[in-house]
Amino acid sequence: MTRTLLLVGTSKGAFILDGGADRTDWSISEPLCEGWPIHDLQWDPATGSIYAGGGSPWYGPAVFRSDDLGTTWTHSSEGLTYGDDGPKIPTVWNVTPAHGSIFAGVEPAGLFRSDDGGATWTHVSALRDHPSRPGWQPGAGGLICHTIVPHPTDPQKMWVAISAVGTFATEDGGASWEARNKGVVDCNSPDPHPETGQCVHKLVMAADDPDHLFQQNHCGVYRSSDGGRQWEDISTGLPSEFGFVMGTHPRDAATAWVIPLSHPEEGRTAPGGALAVWRTPDRGDTWERHDVGLPQEHAWVGVLREALSVDRHDPAGIFFGTSTGQLYGSVDEGVTWSLVIDHLPPIWGVQAIEVD
Repeated sequence: MTRTLLLVGTSKGAFILDGGADRTDWSISEPLCEGWPIHDLQWDPATGSIYAGGGSPWYGPAVFRSDDLGTTWTHSSEGLTYGDDGPKIPTVWNVTPAHGSIFAGVEPAGLFRSDDGGATWTHVSALRDHPSRPGWQPGAGGLICHTIVPHPTDPQKMWVAISAVGTFATEDGGASWEARNKGVVDCNSPDPHPETGQCVHKLVMAADDPDHLFQQNHCGVYRSSDGGRQWEDISTGLPSEFGFVMGTHPRDAATAWVIPLSHPEEGRTAPGGALAVWRTPDRGDTWERHDVGLPQEHAWVGVLREALSVDRHDPAGIFFGTSTGQLYGSVDEGVTWSLVIDHLPPIWGVQAIEVD
């Protein structure tokens, strides 16, 4: 029997929810990862391991690993450093398995790699050696490498997203990096189209072709059909171009979901206090609002950048968590919604996985 699990990172530890085969009757674990703040959890189907990235205000950054679906955990921070003369790393924002390695995005923005299952880490220094780095500036959440998108078949290719710097890509295994932000507006700069400085909030890949990418930006929602070399704004039809999360369909390359939020000066919450998920069936040409089962009054909540995930079922399930500890789910591709669980700490990350 294939079960759906939700890996949930919060400000006070990780949780694992088990929805069984039908994704309707959920059980929840006790707080995991020693109660550390956890930004992101990911599943490595090649090894059956769960990885969790976070950081303690006392002990610094760490990546946790469980080989038994969360029953027991180990963690390591060995090598997660810029050296004695470099800036201190307070936390890991993203942890992503790919092609036998594990990658971690950290704050201040940088990328680390582990080839021994997370026991030790090596700095992928070429990213921070990019000529644009002296001009890198933090967003409101800090200067963070928060999204890692590996190519599904070519281990030499990868994209990362840094707030508030933009998207970068490598095609030589991390030895060199290229800024890929052409067409993305920096709405906070006198120059609306700089090489870097765009505040990308989330970067995701379409199902059919690794060169088909989407991003939710501080200043819009965008698509690219050439691996991020050129971007096109697809915000028209949304109530706000601002938001953090984005998800793509596991089989239909034209379908994606976003959760627009009010502008920063208006609180970064559900517009009008009415929570809704917006779906495009045509790569952003049009958008549909879906709110059945979601609160439509006084829902002054936010949804943070890692807190939405799409599973691989047919129909696909979509799950997201809020800044006030509610976790919602849909098992009909976002048309209708139900409350999965309430009263969690602020939810920072959600990842849906299928296990036997």
